[in-house]
This record gives sequence, C-alpha cells and structure tokens, in this order.
Amino acid sequence: MKSSALCWCICLLQLLPLFMPAVLAAPAATLEYSVTGIEGDLRKNVRAYLGAAPQNEQDRLNFVASAKGKVRDALQALGYYSPEIAIDLQRTEPLWSMQVTVEPGEPVRIRDIDIQLLGQAANDETMLALVAGSGLVAGEALHHGRFEDFRKKLLSTGQQRGYLDGEITRSRVEVQVEAGTADILIRYDSGARFRFGAVRYDEALISPALVDALLTFETGEYYDQSRLRKFQSNLQATNFFSSVIVQPLREDALGDQVPIEVTLHAAKRHTFEVGVGYSTDTEGRVSMTWRTPKINRYGHSQVTRVEYSPVNPSGRFTYSIPVTNPLTDVAQLWARLEENEYGDIKSRQMESGARREIKDGKWIYSYALRGLNESWDDLYSSLSNNYLLPGASLSSREHSGALVDPKGGFNQLYTLEGGNQQLGSDIDLLRMTAEWRYIATPWPRHRLVTRAEVGAVETADGDRNNLAPSLSFFAGGSQSIRGYAYQSLGHEETVIQPDGTTRRLVVGGNRLAIASGEYQYYFTDTWRGALFVDAGDAFDEGNFDTKVGAGFGVHYITPVGAVRVELANSVSEENPDWYFHLTIGAEF
Repeated sequence: MKSSALCWCICLLQLLPLFMPAVLAAPAATLEYSVTGIEGDLRKNVRAYLGAAPQNEQDRLNFVASAKGKVRDALQALGYYSPEIAIDLQRTEPLWSMQVTVEPGEPVRIRDIDIQLLGQAANDETMLALVAGSGLVAGEALHHGRFEDFRKKLLSTGQQRGYLDGEITRSRVEVQVEAGTADILIRYDSGARFRFGAVRYDEALISPALVDALLTFETGEYYDQSRLRKFQSNLQATNFFSSVIVQPLREDALGDQVPIEVTLHAAKRHTFEVGVGYSTDTEGRVSMTWRTPKINRYGHSQVTRVEYSPVNPSGRFTYSIPVTNPLTDVAQLWARLEENEYGDIKSRQMESGARREIKDGKWIYSYALRGLNESWDDLYSSLSNNYLLPGASLSSREHSGALVDPKGGFNQLYTLEGGNQQLGSDIDLLRMTAEWRYIATPWPRHRLVTRAEVGAVETADGDRNNLAPSLSFFAGGSQSIRGYAYQSLGHEETVIQPDGTTRRLVVGGNRLAIASGEYQYYFTDTWRGALFVDAGDAFDEGNFDTKVGAGFGVHYITPVGAVRVELANSVSEENPDWYFHLTIGAEF
C-alpha cells in the first residue's frame, strides 16, 4: 500500500507543471472598450462610471446592457443632459470590442441660486463667507459634484462652528432640459450655536492641573471643533495615553453649553527597547532603554538607558516632572555614569543634576545645575576633581520635509555654564559653546549641508591642568573633522618618558573652531552621494593650527535616518591617512 501511494504522489508531482499555468493565470478581460468624442473631465468621468473591463461572459453582457445608461449618468453629473451616445459593438470571440462615441451637446447652465442660512448662522461671518464662496456661479455649467461638495462643506463647517443641531431642511436642483437651465435651492437651519461646557474625564488618570494646562478653550466660549481637536492632540502628545478620544455630549447639554467627554486609555506602564549599532567613533554598541511614560496622575515619567561600547560605556537615569504644561515646561532630575576616551586621556564621569526646560514658540531655553565628579589619567598621571556647574542653554530647530531627510532646515544651540571655588567647584571656570547646522535643497536632487561649532573655556591662572577632559575641547571623528580619528585633535603637551625620551600627548584645548561644507546628490529617493570638506581645530588660545579633512561617501535613507558610509583623508598632514566612517541617524 505504501508503494502504491508513493507512485500516485510521484505521478501527481509530474502532472503538476501542466496544471500550474491554469491555476496561476490571472482572469483575462472579455471586452475592451474606448471612448471618443470627449476629452478632459468628461472623458475621465465616463470611464470612471463605466469602470474596469469585465472578466467573464456574464459580466460582459451586463456591462454592454448598462453602458449607455452609465455614460448618460456620467455626463449629467457634469451638466450635460442632451448628449448623443452611439455604441459600436464587435462580438469577436474571445475578446469583444466596444467603441463609445459621444456628442455631449451644450451643458445645462445655472440660472438661479437661492441659498439661505436660518438660525444663528444667519449672522455668522464665517458661514456667510462660506455661502459667498460656494463655487456655484450663475451662468456656469451645472456640476452636481460641486453642488454635493458644497452641501457637505456646509454641514461640516456648521458642526465645526458649534451648530451641533444644524441640518439642511431643503435641497434641490431643478433642471429644465429644454431651456438648458438649472435652479439651485438650499435651506440650512443651524439652530443655536453651542458653547463649551464642563470637561469630563477620569481624574484618577490625570490631575486637573495638567488638563487645565493642556486645554485650548474655556467653559462658556463658543464651541470650535478645531480647538477641540487641538486639545485632543495635546493630550496625545504627552505620551501618557495609548489613545485619547474627545467628543461633545450633545444629549447632556445644559442650555447652550455642551459638556466635553474625554476618554483616556493609559499607555503601557513600562516599555523596554534593546538596540545594537555601530559607529567607527565608538565602535559596536549595545543599548537597553527602560521607559515609564506616566508614573502617576501628575505626569511624572522616567527614562533609564544603559549603553555599552568599548570606547564609551554609559548609563543615564532621567526623571521628568511637568512644572506647568507637560509639553512646554518640564523639570528634569538626572544621574549619569560614563567612561570616554579623549585624545590620550581616559575619563570616568559621575554626574547628577537638575534642569528646567521651557519651550516658547520655536525656541527652547533651559537653566540647570549639575554636579560632576571626573577622574582621568594619561600614560603617566591621574587626577580627580569635583565641579558644581550652574548653566543655561538656548536652542531652536526648524526643518522642512521629512525629519529623517529634511529638504531644508536650520538648527542652532548655545550653552553657557560656569563654576566657582567658593560655590563648590575645585576650580573657577566659564564655558561657552555655539553650534549651527544649515540644510538647503536649491535644486531637485542637489542638497547642501553646512555646519559650524565654536567653543571657549576660561579658567583662573594655574587651573588649566585641573580642567577635566569633558570640559575641554577635542575634535576629530564622524561628527567633527572627518579625516581624523575620534577626538584625536586637541592641545598637545610634551612629557618625558621613563627612558628619557619625549612624547606628545593630546590633552584637549580651551578653544574650539570647526566648519564643514558638504554637497550631496540624490541618485534615487533613497540613495545619494556626498563630497565634503571639514576644517578647524581644538586648541589652546593662540595656538590655532588648521586641520583639514576631505572625502566622499554614499548615504542610504532609512526610516530612522541616513546610513552614511564615508571615506575621509587628513589632507592637511604631511603624511595624510584615510579614515573610514559609518554612522546611522538623522541630521537634525
């Protein structure tokens, strides 16, 4: 029995290729048709009414039988009520051929337009302007689509303006085919215009103070749907909730005030993300991020991120507290541990701090206080210092197009912080930085990216050697001067080795100046080439030595930003080297 079954299977497998074409073949059309005598919107509408060619014999018969009626309906929708329609059908098997010839004649034209607003809408300037701009004009050809569009817009605008009981009580188009005219009549009764009432929500999920900060209207103001949608958008943007539904409760209205119901579904209490990546600056890295988007009804949240790479392992905990508005005014408490390599120095940092960040239009400004304990060592010495650093920052970010690949934009960031021995720092210092990045697409496929960065740190006499590496300046790497290794550029000092020879060590500078220009050309929407020049230096005041890196690269655009593969050369050196850079991420 087993042998017989096996033989049957073999036979079926051998016959399978004979049946596959029949199984896989798509159904073939049984009729082809063309439309002549008309062009533009008329032809487009006729083809839309007729639809796709039939795929079987029964559909073909139905298609032919209904064709003239569909063509007539398509023409009448655009005001042509007296067409001449001729159909020539060739019944040649297996594919019939049908030619539709149309003589549209003269269109019916609008003679009289009678649109009236009743109720409070009769004195509403927005509703009156809508009627004045209805798109229905006496003397023009009747277009039923425009008539229906206006009806829908009248109802939707009324709803948006607070006429929740608004309705069209009368609506008709009277066509006199023989006279070639049409009269339009519309009566819209708005009823009363409602106002915003009390907002209802679950106070166990969010405190009234946060809701009040996010509200875009006040009780008693005229209802406006756009303001209601903005309120919903604000709630959603907090990331406290997985979904937010905001709607008026017409049936619960008291007088002309309609309550607003807010339905909130809490977001996942905890989320975890694991990531892997690679950059030639910090080599391979693995990261884990733990987020709690809403710890309590007051909108507190936390983010804990741990990242390991051979060059730059780090961990950071950030606790956020809304001060007034959770979208525009937030206080943060944080703690950070990090190791990093700066030139010939290895650094270990422990930091904690507090910051308040405020958004005002396109600007974001913040003030902060951070405590930093940093230990560092080079080949021959070790140091450790404490710093208490009050500071402030100002930034703005503008872009056009997709965030991961903007067509244009301008990003700027300014920071200022200082320390004093009388206020908890081991040394006196004042540190300032500024960064700019500009993107433009002057012509299709041609893109320009420029950036600049400057910095300065001032210390009291004799304190220069006690300035921690993270407070000094270094240059080089994929985000700095390409053509040089990661943070390999900085002020150099000569040290005497145990064998009596000398060696130059990169210890960082108290000044930074970098500029970059890049030209990009898009071969496709996702692939582009790049040519770039970077120049600048990290140096001590008075010892600027221009370093130039130039190169080329290929970028692939992904949903998380561009994957940039680049080769750069240290062209300003006597013996220039090539450096390979691989980075992933958005430019802004």
